[in-house]
Amino acid sequence: QVQLVESGGGSVQPGGSLRLSCAASGFTFSSFYMSWVRQAPGKGPEWVSTANTGGTSTRYADSVKGRFTISRDNAKNTMYLQINSLKPEDTALYYCARDITYYSGTDYYTVSGALDAWGQGTLVTVPS
Repeated sequence: QVQLVESGGGSVQPGGSLRLSCAASGFTFSSFYMSWVRQAPGKGPEWVSTANTGGTSTRYADSVKGRFTISRDNAKNTMYLQINSLKPEDTALYYCARDITYYSGTDYYTVSGALDAWGQGTLVTVPS
């Protein structure tokens, strides 16, 4: 079955950095867009970033643009999120998620950013 396992969270002082990892199994990782989503305490989920199947095209939420970098290693079935210049408002549970991905015969694509599998999350805490 599909499994997504996040790791790398922790408590970091403002301005610090972390690298989150997401190990995927149970499906053909290289055929799916992948995303990071976070949920801060008492708030709803917030989309953070998405990478296409090859990791050559990436998108970011305005709130993290310039500080976060998404990447993936398809040979290792692993996705990463490099988080720099951490702020207290980055405190959240960070989830790895699989995008519903279609294949046109020549290209992979997604529609409306719908997600169909989630990990358990890794907690990032940035004290104020």
